[in-house]
Amino acid sequence: MASAVDVVDGEVRELIRRRGLDPFTDPGTVRVLVRDVVADYSERSLSSALPSIADPETVVRDVLDRVAGFGPLQRYLDDPEIEEIWVNEPGRVFIARRGRSELTTTILGVGQLADLVERMLRTSGRRIDMSTPFVDAMMPDGSRLHVVIPDITRRHMAVNIRKFVLQAHSLDELVALGTLPANVARFLEAAVAAGLNILVSGGTQAGKTTLLNCLCAAIPARERVVTCEEVFELRVPLPDVVAMQTRQPNLEGAGEIPLRRLVKEALRMRPSRLVVGEVRQEECLDLLIALNSGLPGMCTLHANSAREAVVKMCTLPLLAGENIGHAFVVPTVASSVDLVVHVGTDPSGHRRVREVVALPGRTEGSVVETADLFTTRDGRLVRADGYPPHPDRFAALGLDLAGLLGAPAT
Repeated sequence: MASAVDVVDGEVRELIRRRGLDPFTDPGTVRVLVRDVVADYSERSLSSALPSIADPETVVRDVLDRVAGFGPLQRYLDDPEIEEIWVNEPGRVFIARRGRSELTTTILGVGQLADLVERMLRTSGRRIDMSTPFVDAMMPDGSRLHVVIPDITRRHMAVNIRKFVLQAHSLDELVALGTLPANVARFLEAAVAAGLNILVSGGTQAGKTTLLNCLCAAIPARERVVTCEEVFELRVPLPDVVAMQTRQPNLEGAGEIPLRRLVKEALRMRPSRLVVGEVRQEECLDLLIALNSGLPGMCTLHANSAREAVVKMCTLPLLAGENIGHAFVVPTVASSVDLVVHVGTDPSGHRRVREVVALPGRTEGSVVETADLFTTRDGRLVRADGYPPHPDRFAALGLDLAGLLGAPAT
């Protein structure tokens, strides 16, 4: 015999079909409809053989998750403490909470998982099929969805949902969370205001995008900012902002807009500052050229340390073509990137800034020189003995660079 939730679910779906409602574009109306159906069902169950409802609110939530949400995954999407959800196979659903992964008790059917993915992609305008076995898209709530299907995966589609959980909107809030000390936050605020080019590096889920968002909050309000991303994740709290994201090719294989094209187009839009969500491939060359032309900018990059991030910045532009060599790239990186802020996750899952490194603009052979501004000692981020480039920019704003940096730790 069907459960009460199944019966109510069927009645709600039939009414939605008859009335021509769209649960995703008109959730308020659907919510009222579900409550009305549950109330009517409760009355009918008193004088019939229908299964009774012990908790009407639970039934309303379950049915709403089915018809207007993403089924059994919706409760994880609604939980503010959960940062990421991934499905390796229908019976293995994982979540990440405070930097640590957990295997849940949720079990999905194969057809149910495919149906959920189709619903997640519905509003994105993106698709997944045998010709396009990967998809990277944004869900209605801003979460980032990545899906891979067989035969790229062995048997089942792999689904990853990275929720946009912005725990901090400013550097001050990161200080309150213990991500970095107050003196480092003051220096980074000044560096952003002075127009230094900043690279945020770190591993997956280390908090690079959150830190980049907080750095963007320090950009002077008078500036015009253009952002380029694979999927919209940045939230720049300024009045003059243009946000762009990449586009996949259509069924004929045409119409693709890669990140490199966005960086080029951004330069034609009169930006005061360019922000690239993440540099992965040959778009690094176009970003370096933009930064080298006097346009301040910021971006993120996957790397294990600040030093490795600089090496990677010298390597990625080589993907742009055989005519690009180290003789051009290395000095360009040295003169274009001013600061590298490296973030990492400790064993407890807490995200922290591990080091802040400056690039004085010099090279030794094919190696870019670096200077440590702040480094981690005994678990604390302390002042090192290096100095950033362009002290004149700080002075022009009336900022005391030596005071911002403080004395080197002994």
